[in-house]
Amino acid sequence: MRIRRGTAAVTSAALTLALLATACTGAGEVTEGDAVDLDVATGVTDEAVVIGSHQPLTGPAAPGYASVSQGAAAVFAYVNDQGGVHGRRIDYRVEDDAYDPARTIDVTRQLVIEDEIFAMVGGLGTPTHSGVLDYLNEEGVPDVFPSSGALAWNDTEEHPLTYGWQTDYTKEAKIQGAYIAENFPGQDVGYLFQNDDIGVDAQAGLDQYLGGEVVAREHYETEVPDLGAQVAELERSGAEVVVCSCIPAFVALGLLEAASIGYEPQWVVSSIGGDTATLQGLLAEFTEGGDAEDVPADAFLEGLLITSYLPRVEDGEDAWSRFFVEVHEEYGDGGPLTNTHLFGMSQAVMVAQVLRSAGEDLTRRSLVDALEAQEWRGPGLVPFSSSGDDHGGHQGVYVVRYGDGGEIEMVQDARVTDRAGGPIEESDFERLPPEELDFHD
Repeated sequence: MRIRRGTAAVTSAALTLALLATACTGAGEVTEGDAVDLDVATGVTDEAVVIGSHQPLTGPAAPGYASVSQGAAAVFAYVNDQGGVHGRRIDYRVEDDAYDPARTIDVTRQLVIEDEIFAMVGGLGTPTHSGVLDYLNEEGVPDVFPSSGALAWNDTEEHPLTYGWQTDYTKEAKIQGAYIAENFPGQDVGYLFQNDDIGVDAQAGLDQYLGGEVVAREHYETEVPDLGAQVAELERSGAEVVVCSCIPAFVALGLLEAASIGYEPQWVVSSIGGDTATLQGLLAEFTEGGDAEDVPADAFLEGLLITSYLPRVEDGEDAWSRFFVEVHEEYGDGGPLTNTHLFGMSQAVMVAQVLRSAGEDLTRRSLVDALEAQEWRGPGLVPFSSSGDDHGGHQGVYVVRYGDGGEIEMVQDARVTDRAGGPIEESDFERLPPEELDFHD
Protein backbone atom coordinates (compact mmCIF):
# COMPACT_ATOMS: atom_id res chain seq x y z
CA MET A 1 0.00 0.00 0.00
CA ARG A 2 1.11 3.58 -0.53
CA ILE A 3 0.37 6.80 1.31
CA ARG A 4 1.96 9.68 -0.54
CA ARG A 5 2.23 13.32 0.54
CA GLY A 6 2.88 16.45 -1.45
CA THR A 7 1.84 15.53 -4.97
CA ALA A 8 2.95 18.25 -7.38
CA ALA A 9 0.18 20.54 -8.62
CA VAL A 10 -0.60 21.18 -12.28
CA THR A 11 -2.08 24.31 -13.83
CA SER A 12 -5.77 25.10 -13.47
CA ALA A 13 -6.24 24.92 -17.20
CA ALA A 14 -4.74 21.46 -17.39
CA LEU A 15 -6.89 20.29 -14.50
CA THR A 16 -10.02 21.58 -16.17
CA LEU A 17 -9.16 19.81 -19.40
CA ALA A 18 -8.47 16.62 -17.48
CA LEU A 19 -11.88 16.63 -15.86
CA LEU A 20 -13.62 17.41 -19.13
CA ALA A 21 -12.01 14.41 -20.82
CA THR A 22 -14.50 11.67 -21.59
CA ALA A 23 -12.12 8.77 -22.03
CA CYS A 24 -8.87 8.26 -20.13
CA THR A 25 -6.54 5.35 -19.59
CA GLY A 26 -7.54 3.54 -16.41
CA ALA A 27 -11.14 4.71 -16.33
CA GLY A 28 -14.17 2.72 -17.33
CA GLU A 29 -14.31 2.59 -21.10
CA VAL A 30 -16.71 5.16 -22.50
CA THR A 31 -19.21 3.77 -24.93
CA GLU A 32 -21.44 5.49 -27.47
CA GLY A 33 -23.86 7.95 -25.92
CA ASP A 34 -21.42 8.75 -23.10
CA ALA A 35 -22.55 5.72 -21.07
CA VAL A 36 -19.76 4.08 -19.14
CA ASP A 37 -18.85 0.44 -19.42
CA LEU A 38 -18.73 -1.18 -15.99
CA ASP A 39 -17.90 -4.64 -17.31
CA VAL A 40 -14.21 -3.91 -16.86
CA ALA A 41 -11.68 -4.99 -14.24
CA THR A 42 -9.36 -1.98 -14.25
CA GLY A 43 -6.86 -2.30 -11.42
CA VAL A 44 -7.59 -5.99 -10.86
CA THR A 45 -5.14 -8.88 -11.30
CA ASP A 46 -5.10 -12.39 -9.93
CA GLU A 47 -2.88 -11.16 -7.11
CA ALA A 48 -4.25 -7.71 -6.20
CA VAL A 49 -6.94 -5.07 -6.53
CA VAL A 50 -5.84 -1.43 -6.58
CA ILE A 51 -8.04 1.08 -4.77
CA GLY A 52 -7.31 4.76 -4.18
CA SER A 53 -8.22 7.65 -1.95
CA HIS A 54 -7.60 11.38 -1.59
CA GLN A 55 -6.92 12.39 2.02
CA PRO A 56 -5.71 15.48 3.93
CA LEU A 57 -2.34 14.22 5.11
CA THR A 58 -1.28 17.86 5.42
CA GLY A 59 -3.21 21.14 5.64
CA PRO A 60 -6.01 22.43 7.91
CA ALA A 61 -7.89 19.13 8.17
CA ALA A 62 -4.83 16.94 8.74
CA PRO A 63 -5.00 17.12 12.57
CA GLY A 64 -7.20 14.14 13.27
CA TYR A 65 -8.27 13.34 9.73
CA ALA A 66 -4.86 12.01 8.66
CA SER A 67 -5.72 9.12 10.96
CA VAL A 68 -8.57 8.01 8.67
CA SER A 69 -6.25 6.54 6.03
CA GLN A 70 -3.89 5.24 8.72
CA GLY A 71 -6.75 3.30 10.27
CA ALA A 72 -7.91 1.98 6.91
CA ALA A 73 -4.37 0.96 5.98
CA ALA A 74 -4.08 -1.06 9.20
CA VAL A 75 -7.26 -3.03 8.46
CA PHE A 76 -6.26 -3.65 4.84
CA ALA A 77 -2.88 -4.93 6.08
CA TYR A 78 -4.76 -7.24 8.45
CA VAL A 79 -7.00 -8.47 5.62
CA ASN A 80 -3.98 -9.07 3.39
CA ASP A 81 -2.33 -11.13 6.12
CA GLN A 82 -5.47 -13.27 6.22
CA GLY A 83 -4.94 -14.08 2.55
CA GLY A 84 -6.64 -11.04 1.05
CA VAL A 85 -10.10 -11.03 -0.53
CA HIS A 86 -10.61 -14.09 -2.73
CA GLY A 87 -6.83 -14.38 -2.67
CA ARG A 88 -6.25 -10.82 -3.87
CA ARG A 89 -4.18 -8.37 -1.86
CA ILE A 90 -5.81 -4.95 -1.38
CA ASP A 91 -3.36 -2.39 -2.79
CA TYR A 92 -4.44 0.81 -1.03
CA ARG A 93 -3.01 4.01 -2.54
CA VAL A 94 -3.51 7.30 -0.75
CA GLU A 95 -2.70 10.73 -2.20
CA ASP A 96 -2.44 13.91 -0.15
CA ASP A 97 -4.75 16.72 -1.28
CA ALA A 98 -4.12 18.93 1.79
CA TYR A 99 -7.91 19.56 1.97
CA ASP A 100 -7.48 21.79 -1.09
CA PRO A 101 -10.15 21.22 -3.79
CA ALA A 102 -7.73 22.10 -6.61
CA ARG A 103 -5.25 19.50 -5.40
CA THR A 104 -8.06 16.96 -5.02
CA ILE A 105 -8.70 17.27 -8.76
CA ASP A 106 -5.01 16.73 -9.47
CA VAL A 107 -4.52 13.67 -7.26
CA THR A 108 -7.80 12.09 -8.35
CA ARG A 109 -6.77 12.38 -11.97
CA GLN A 110 -3.46 10.77 -11.07
CA LEU A 111 -5.13 7.89 -9.26
CA VAL A 112 -7.54 7.23 -12.13
CA ILE A 113 -5.18 7.66 -15.09
CA GLU A 114 -1.75 6.72 -13.78
CA ASP A 115 -2.54 4.31 -10.96
CA GLU A 116 -5.56 2.85 -12.80
CA ILE A 117 -7.50 2.33 -9.58
CA PHE A 118 -10.43 -0.06 -9.53
CA ALA A 119 -12.43 2.26 -7.25
CA MET A 120 -12.13 5.46 -5.25
CA VAL A 121 -12.61 4.61 -1.58
CA GLY A 122 -13.29 7.03 1.28
CA GLY A 123 -12.30 10.26 -0.50
CA LEU A 124 -12.36 12.77 2.36
CA GLY A 125 -14.05 16.13 2.59
CA THR A 126 -17.16 17.91 1.37
CA PRO A 127 -15.45 20.82 -0.47
CA THR A 128 -12.78 18.51 -1.85
CA HIS A 129 -14.75 15.49 -2.99
CA SER A 130 -17.49 17.64 -4.51
CA GLY A 131 -15.00 18.73 -7.17
CA VAL A 132 -14.32 15.20 -8.42
CA LEU A 133 -17.80 13.73 -8.06
CA ASP A 134 -18.82 14.25 -11.69
CA TYR A 135 -15.44 13.12 -12.99
CA LEU A 136 -15.49 9.78 -11.18
CA ASN A 137 -19.03 9.00 -12.30
CA GLU A 138 -18.38 10.05 -15.89
CA GLU A 139 -15.25 7.90 -16.01
CA GLY A 140 -17.07 4.87 -14.61
CA VAL A 141 -14.98 4.69 -11.44
CA PRO A 142 -17.03 3.40 -8.46
CA ASP A 143 -16.99 6.11 -5.81
CA VAL A 144 -17.32 4.12 -2.62
CA PHE A 145 -18.02 5.62 0.81
CA PRO A 146 -16.85 9.27 0.60
CA SER A 147 -15.69 10.45 4.02
CA SER A 148 -18.23 13.22 4.43
CA GLY A 149 -21.90 13.51 5.29
CA ALA A 150 -22.90 15.69 2.35
CA LEU A 151 -26.29 14.99 0.80
CA ALA A 152 -24.69 15.05 -2.66
CA TRP A 153 -23.35 11.52 -2.22
CA ASN A 154 -26.93 10.19 -2.22
CA ASP A 155 -28.12 11.26 -5.67
CA THR A 156 -28.72 8.04 -7.54
CA GLU A 157 -29.78 9.75 -10.78
CA GLU A 158 -26.97 12.28 -11.14
CA HIS A 159 -24.23 10.18 -9.51
CA PRO A 160 -25.21 6.51 -9.68
CA LEU A 161 -21.69 5.26 -8.90
CA THR A 162 -21.34 7.22 -5.64
CA TYR A 163 -22.31 5.45 -2.39
CA GLY A 164 -22.44 7.47 0.81
CA TRP A 165 -20.92 6.27 4.06
CA GLN A 166 -21.40 8.44 7.09
CA THR A 167 -24.73 9.61 8.45
CA ASP A 168 -25.54 12.67 6.38
CA TYR A 169 -25.31 16.05 8.04
CA THR A 170 -29.04 16.71 7.87
CA LYS A 171 -30.08 13.44 9.51
CA GLU A 172 -27.47 13.84 12.22
CA ALA A 173 -28.42 17.47 12.91
CA LYS A 174 -32.11 16.62 12.91
CA ILE A 175 -31.53 14.11 15.73
CA GLN A 176 -29.35 16.69 17.51
CA GLY A 177 -32.12 19.27 17.21
CA ALA A 178 -34.74 16.93 18.63
CA TYR A 179 -32.43 16.00 21.51
CA ILE A 180 -31.78 19.66 22.35
CA ALA A 181 -35.47 20.55 22.14
CA GLU A 182 -36.33 17.74 24.57
CA ASN A 183 -33.45 18.08 27.02
CA PHE A 184 -32.82 21.85 26.97
CA PRO A 185 -36.33 23.26 26.54
CA GLY A 186 -36.57 27.02 26.34
CA GLN A 187 -32.80 27.57 26.19
CA ASP A 188 -31.30 29.85 23.53
CA VAL A 189 -29.27 28.03 20.89
CA GLY A 190 -26.37 29.15 18.72
CA TYR A 191 -24.93 27.45 15.65
CA LEU A 192 -21.22 27.38 14.77
CA PHE A 193 -20.55 25.75 11.43
CA GLN A 194 -18.17 25.36 8.50
CA ASN A 195 -19.15 27.63 5.62
CA ASP A 196 -19.91 24.99 3.00
CA ASP A 197 -22.33 22.09 2.59
CA ILE A 198 -21.59 21.03 6.17
CA GLY A 199 -23.18 24.18 7.50
CA VAL A 200 -26.02 24.31 5.01
CA ASP A 201 -27.02 20.68 5.50
CA ALA A 202 -26.65 20.78 9.28
CA GLN A 203 -28.89 23.82 9.61
CA ALA A 204 -31.52 22.11 7.47
CA GLY A 205 -31.74 19.36 10.09
CA LEU A 206 -31.45 21.49 13.23
CA ASP A 207 -34.07 23.95 12.06
CA GLN A 208 -36.70 21.22 11.89
CA TYR A 209 -36.74 21.17 15.70
CA LEU A 210 -35.19 24.49 16.70
CA GLY A 211 -36.91 27.64 15.52
CA GLY A 212 -37.31 30.63 17.79
CA GLU A 213 -34.64 29.23 20.10
CA VAL A 214 -31.87 30.02 17.58
CA VAL A 215 -30.25 33.34 18.48
CA ALA A 216 -26.99 33.16 16.50
CA ARG A 217 -25.65 31.53 13.35
CA GLU A 218 -21.87 31.86 13.08
CA HIS A 219 -19.69 30.33 10.37
CA TYR A 220 -15.95 29.91 9.83
CA GLU A 221 -13.67 29.45 6.84
CA THR A 222 -11.12 26.64 7.09
CA GLU A 223 -8.28 28.88 5.92
CA VAL A 224 -8.85 31.32 8.82
CA PRO A 225 -7.87 29.60 12.12
CA ASP A 226 -9.47 32.19 14.41
CA LEU A 227 -12.89 31.96 16.07
CA GLY A 228 -12.59 34.98 18.32
CA ALA A 229 -15.31 37.02 16.63
CA GLN A 230 -17.68 34.07 16.23
CA VAL A 231 -17.45 32.93 19.86
CA ALA A 232 -17.79 36.51 21.09
CA GLU A 233 -21.00 36.84 19.08
CA LEU A 234 -22.34 33.55 20.44
CA GLU A 235 -21.76 34.85 23.96
CA ARG A 236 -23.29 38.25 23.16
CA SER A 237 -26.39 36.56 21.74
CA GLY A 238 -26.96 34.70 24.99
CA ALA A 239 -26.71 31.24 23.43
CA GLU A 240 -26.83 28.69 26.24
CA VAL A 241 -26.37 25.73 23.90
CA VAL A 242 -23.90 25.82 21.00
CA VAL A 243 -24.10 23.24 18.20
CA CYS A 244 -20.70 22.91 16.53
CA SER A 245 -20.82 21.41 13.03
CA CYS A 246 -17.06 21.67 12.77
CA ILE A 247 -13.93 19.71 11.92
CA PRO A 248 -11.71 18.87 14.94
CA ALA A 249 -9.31 21.82 14.75
CA PHE A 250 -12.20 24.28 14.93
CA VAL A 251 -13.95 22.41 17.73
CA ALA A 252 -10.75 22.77 19.75
CA LEU A 253 -10.39 26.45 18.80
CA GLY A 254 -14.00 27.10 19.79
CA LEU A 255 -13.63 25.44 23.18
CA LEU A 256 -10.43 27.35 23.93
CA GLU A 257 -11.82 30.69 22.80
CA ALA A 258 -14.93 30.22 24.95
CA ALA A 259 -12.84 29.29 27.99
CA SER A 260 -10.60 32.32 27.49
CA ILE A 261 -13.55 34.71 27.86
CA GLY A 262 -15.35 32.74 30.56
CA TYR A 263 -18.17 31.63 28.26
CA GLU A 264 -19.63 28.27 29.35
CA PRO A 265 -22.41 27.08 27.05
CA GLN A 266 -23.44 23.45 26.62
CA TRP A 267 -21.48 22.30 23.56
CA VAL A 268 -23.09 19.78 21.19
CA VAL A 269 -20.58 18.46 18.65
CA SER A 270 -21.30 16.45 15.53
CA SER A 271 -19.48 13.25 14.64
CA ILE A 272 -17.06 15.00 12.27
CA GLY A 273 -15.46 16.88 15.16
CA GLY A 274 -16.23 14.69 18.16
CA ASP A 275 -13.11 12.54 18.34
CA THR A 276 -12.10 13.30 21.92
CA ALA A 277 -8.69 11.64 21.59
CA THR A 278 -7.86 13.94 18.67
CA LEU A 279 -9.29 16.94 20.53
CA GLN A 280 -7.06 16.21 23.52
CA GLY A 281 -4.00 16.36 21.28
CA LEU A 282 -5.14 19.54 19.58
CA LEU A 283 -5.97 21.24 22.88
CA ALA A 284 -2.52 20.37 24.23
CA GLU A 285 -0.91 21.72 21.06
CA PHE A 286 -2.94 24.93 20.96
CA THR A 287 -2.31 25.75 24.65
CA GLU A 288 1.42 25.05 24.61
CA GLY A 289 3.33 28.05 25.89
CA GLY A 290 0.17 29.94 26.84
CA ASP A 291 -1.74 30.73 30.01
CA ALA A 292 -3.74 27.50 29.73
CA GLU A 293 -0.72 25.26 29.15
CA ASP A 294 -1.14 23.52 32.51
CA VAL A 295 -4.91 23.05 32.18
CA PRO A 296 -5.75 19.38 31.44
CA ALA A 297 -7.47 18.84 28.10
CA ASP A 298 -10.33 17.05 29.84
CA ALA A 299 -11.17 20.31 31.62
CA PHE A 300 -12.23 21.74 28.26
CA LEU A 301 -14.00 18.56 27.14
CA GLU A 302 -15.95 17.62 30.26
CA GLY A 303 -19.68 17.62 29.62
CA LEU A 304 -19.31 17.70 25.83
CA LEU A 305 -22.29 16.09 24.05
CA ILE A 306 -21.29 14.17 20.92
CA THR A 307 -23.33 12.42 18.25
CA SER A 308 -21.86 9.29 16.66
CA TYR A 309 -22.81 6.15 14.74
CA LEU A 310 -19.63 4.05 14.98
CA PRO A 311 -17.92 2.29 17.91
CA ARG A 312 -15.82 4.57 20.10
CA VAL A 313 -12.31 3.99 21.36
CA GLU A 314 -13.41 5.04 24.87
CA ASP A 315 -15.77 2.05 25.06
CA GLY A 316 -13.60 -0.85 26.16
CA GLU A 317 -16.62 -3.14 26.39
CA ASP A 318 -17.48 -2.88 22.70
CA ALA A 319 -16.40 -5.92 20.66
CA TRP A 320 -15.45 -3.86 17.61
CA SER A 321 -13.46 -1.38 19.68
CA ARG A 322 -11.49 -4.27 21.18
CA PHE A 323 -10.93 -5.77 17.72
CA PHE A 324 -9.65 -2.47 16.36
CA VAL A 325 -7.32 -2.05 19.33
CA GLU A 326 -5.77 -5.42 18.47
CA VAL A 327 -5.43 -4.54 14.77
CA HIS A 328 -3.92 -1.16 15.60
CA GLU A 329 -1.38 -2.72 17.95
CA GLU A 330 -0.12 -5.03 15.20
CA TYR A 331 -0.61 -2.98 12.03
CA GLY A 332 -1.14 0.63 13.17
CA ASP A 333 0.96 3.76 12.83
CA GLY A 334 2.42 3.55 16.32
CA GLY A 335 0.53 6.52 17.73
CA PRO A 336 -2.44 6.49 20.09
CA LEU A 337 -5.64 4.99 18.73
CA THR A 338 -8.33 7.62 18.09
CA ASN A 339 -11.95 7.55 17.01
CA THR A 340 -10.80 8.93 13.67
CA HIS A 341 -8.69 5.79 13.23
CA LEU A 342 -11.85 3.79 14.00
CA PHE A 343 -13.70 5.69 11.28
CA GLY A 344 -11.17 4.55 8.67
CA MET A 345 -11.01 1.05 10.14
CA SER A 346 -14.78 0.67 10.01
CA GLN A 347 -14.81 1.83 6.40
CA ALA A 348 -12.10 -0.63 5.48
CA VAL A 349 -14.00 -3.54 7.05
CA MET A 350 -17.06 -2.70 4.95
CA VAL A 351 -15.00 -2.26 1.77
CA ALA A 352 -13.39 -5.67 2.25
CA GLN A 353 -16.80 -7.24 2.82
CA VAL A 354 -18.21 -5.64 -0.34
CA LEU A 355 -15.22 -6.85 -2.36
CA ARG A 356 -15.82 -10.35 -1.02
CA SER A 357 -19.49 -10.18 -1.97
CA ALA A 358 -18.57 -8.97 -5.47
CA GLY A 359 -17.08 -12.40 -6.14
CA GLU A 360 -13.92 -13.89 -7.55
CA ASP A 361 -14.59 -12.59 -11.07
CA LEU A 362 -14.29 -9.00 -9.93
CA THR A 363 -15.47 -6.19 -12.21
CA ARG A 364 -16.74 -2.72 -11.53
CA ARG A 365 -20.23 -3.95 -12.33
CA SER A 366 -20.00 -6.82 -9.86
CA LEU A 367 -18.87 -4.34 -7.21
CA VAL A 368 -21.83 -2.04 -7.85
CA ASP A 369 -24.21 -5.00 -7.89
CA ALA A 370 -22.78 -6.19 -4.56
CA LEU A 371 -23.21 -2.76 -2.98
CA GLU A 372 -26.90 -2.78 -3.86
CA ALA A 373 -27.61 -6.46 -3.21
CA GLN A 374 -28.15 -6.46 0.55
CA GLU A 375 -28.55 -4.45 3.73
CA TRP A 376 -24.95 -4.20 4.85
CA ARG A 377 -23.91 -4.80 8.43
CA GLY A 378 -20.59 -3.74 9.84
CA PRO A 379 -19.14 -2.04 12.93
CA GLY A 380 -21.72 0.77 12.84
CA LEU A 381 -24.53 0.95 15.41
CA VAL A 382 -27.25 2.06 12.97
CA PRO A 383 -28.70 0.63 9.74
CA PHE A 384 -26.78 1.17 6.51
CA SER A 385 -28.36 1.81 3.11
CA SER A 386 -26.82 1.28 -0.33
CA SER A 387 -29.84 0.07 -2.31
CA GLY A 388 -30.60 0.97 -5.90
CA ASP A 389 -32.57 4.07 -4.94
CA ASP A 390 -30.84 5.03 -1.67
CA HIS A 391 -27.07 5.46 -1.37
CA GLY A 392 -27.38 7.19 1.99
CA GLY A 393 -25.02 5.04 4.07
CA HIS A 394 -25.55 5.13 7.84
CA GLN A 395 -29.03 6.23 8.79
CA GLY A 396 -28.77 7.82 12.23
CA VAL A 397 -26.75 8.54 15.38
CA TYR A 398 -26.62 8.04 19.13
CA VAL A 399 -25.63 10.64 21.74
CA VAL A 400 -22.85 10.39 24.34
CA ARG A 401 -21.60 12.72 27.06
CA TYR A 402 -17.87 12.97 27.72
CA GLY A 403 -17.18 12.89 31.44
CA ASP A 404 -14.42 13.19 33.99
CA GLY A 405 -11.45 10.92 33.39
CA GLY A 406 -12.34 10.20 29.78
CA GLU A 407 -15.46 8.17 30.50
CA ILE A 408 -18.32 8.35 28.05
CA GLU A 409 -21.98 7.91 28.95
CA MET A 410 -24.62 6.91 26.43
CA VAL A 411 -27.36 9.48 27.03
CA GLN A 412 -29.50 8.51 24.04
CA ASP A 413 -29.48 5.21 22.18
CA ALA A 414 -29.29 5.08 18.40
CA ARG A 415 -32.06 6.84 16.50
CA VAL A 416 -32.72 6.81 12.76
CA THR A 417 -34.57 9.24 10.52
CA ASP A 418 -34.75 10.74 7.03
CA ARG A 419 -33.63 14.08 5.64
CA ALA A 420 -37.10 15.57 5.52
CA GLY A 421 -40.01 15.66 7.97
CA GLY A 422 -40.22 11.97 8.79
CA PRO A 423 -40.18 10.72 12.38
CA ILE A 424 -37.09 10.03 14.47
CA GLU A 425 -37.29 6.42 15.59
CA GLU A 426 -35.38 4.04 17.83
CA SER A 427 -33.27 1.45 16.05
CA ASP A 428 -33.14 -2.29 16.75
CA PHE A 429 -30.33 -2.83 14.24
CA GLU A 430 -28.08 -5.87 14.86
CA ARG A 431 -24.43 -5.28 14.03
CA LEU A 432 -22.08 -7.78 12.43
CA PRO A 433 -19.90 -9.34 15.15
CA PRO A 434 -16.15 -9.16 14.41
CA GLU A 435 -15.84 -12.92 14.59
CA GLU A 436 -18.13 -13.25 11.55
CA LEU A 437 -15.69 -11.44 9.22
CA ASP A 438 -15.01 -13.53 6.12
CA PHE A 439 -13.02 -12.36 3.12
CA HIS A 440 -12.90 -15.49 1.00
CA ASP A 441 -16.19 -17.27 0.36
